[in-house]
Amino acid sequence: MEITPLVQIIIFLAAALLLVPLGKRFGIPTVLGYLVTGTILGPSVLNIAHDTEQIAHLAEYGVIMLMFLIGLELRPQRLWELRQSILLMGSLQMLISGIVLTLAIWLVFSWQFNTSVVIGFALALSSTAFVLQLLRDRDQLATSFGQQTFSILLFQDVAAMVLLALIPVLAGNIFIENQGSAHHGIAYFAAVIASFSGLFLFSRYILRPFFRFVAKSAATELLTAVALFIVLGVAVLMEAIGLSTTLGAFLTGVLLADSEFRHELEASIQPFKGLLLGLFFMTVGMGVSLHVIVEQPLLIVFGTLALMVIKIVCVLCSVCCGCKRRHD
Repeated sequence: MEITPLVQIIIFLAAALLLVPLGKRFGIPTVLGYLVTGTILGPSVLNIAHDTEQIAHLAEYGVIMLMFLIGLELRPQRLWELRQSILLMGSLQMLISGIVLTLAIWLVFSWQFNTSVVIGFALALSSTAFVLQLLRDRDQLATSFGQQTFSILLFQDVAAMVLLALIPVLAGNIFIENQGSAHHGIAYFAAVIASFSGLFLFSRYILRPFFRFVAKSAATELLTAVALFIVLGVAVLMEAIGLSTTLGAFLTGVLLADSEFRHELEASIQPFKGLLLGLFFMTVGMGVSLHVIVEQPLLIVFGTLALMVIKIVCVLCSVCCGCKRRHD
């Protein structure tokens, strides 16, 4: 019998309902429980899901909904108050980590400098979904530590778009201007500015009046439909023009954070976000190749430890530099 994507999702949900609460009893965080569940169901162990591409695409909407809800919790005034942390702490973390990791890769592996730059700055990035979910589970997102972490993650989401635009340039020669790559980069940034300007105008002058119109019908299910329409519509739009879907969802949430329907939007999206985000973590766990860990355990263990130590030191340096700049 062929296992359809729907049957796979049912199996995933059943496994999560069993293994995640069991892991919580032993002190295993929810995110790690989903990862372990995905690893068990994946090709390395039970191999229940043969084609996870469709499920992974569906599960990515959990991350998009998470970023939308985070945006709903941040009013534009609050985001403006965090501007120094976002620009200062985020830029310092990216620059210090990216430069150190680039030089380390270039010297240790003797790869081309262009390649080392791309890999180094990619490793300087962190998973927004993983970190924010851990902060929310521990109720640390509203703390000073959580706000600083969020500021760095938000800057990384913006920096990721810049890095994507620079990859065609690096693919040619980092020291020689490539005309086609330059035009690609200019078109990319123009699309970013136009898209986010359009989001602001759409949310301010079209979406809010439309939400009031639907709310007057007193049909609560339509409020849920509007919430899903907003999130999914923004995701499809960002994906169609090649921009970050998570950043687009976050900015849409920020633009709607001071709306009178903010709580209705949050209540409608929250259940879908939880289920899809858990499914997303499981699909990540399914991508773990245990045979690679068995074949090269020392390289993976020491490489992971080295990456963690480098990033911890770089983050501490960026925090110290940022605090010193603030006091000055």
